[in-house]
Amino acid sequence: MKHDLTHEFFLGFIKIHILHHAAEQPVYGLWLIEELGRHGYRLSPGTLYPLLHSLEKEKYLKCQDRVIEGKIRKYYRTTAKGRKALSQAKDRIKELIAEVMS
Repeated sequence: MKHDLTHEFFLGFIKIHILHHAAEQPVYGLWLIEELGRHGYRLSPGTLYPLLHSLEKEKYLKCQDRVIEGKIRKYYRTTAKGRKALSQAKDRIKELIAEVMS
C-alpha cells in the first residue's frame, strides 16, 4: 500500500475490521490476514502485527497466549475501551454512508 490519503483511509477500515472480529471471538494474526484478504486487503505480517501491537498498547485489544499444537499463538480480544471505540466508529460510519450515498 502506498502512503497517501487512501492508505490512511484503508488503515482505519482495517483497524475497525480487527476490532469488530476481536469483539466477536478471539482472533490471531494469520486468521486476520486471511479474513482481511477475503475483503480485498492484502496485508503482510510486517503490516498486521505492528497494527495489533499498537491497538494492544492503546488498550483497544488484549492479548492472550495459547499453546496450539506445541506452539504459542497470540489471540486478541477487544477490550471495553475497544468495544466503545467500535460502537462510536459504527455510528459514524452509518452517518457517513447515509450522507455520501444519498
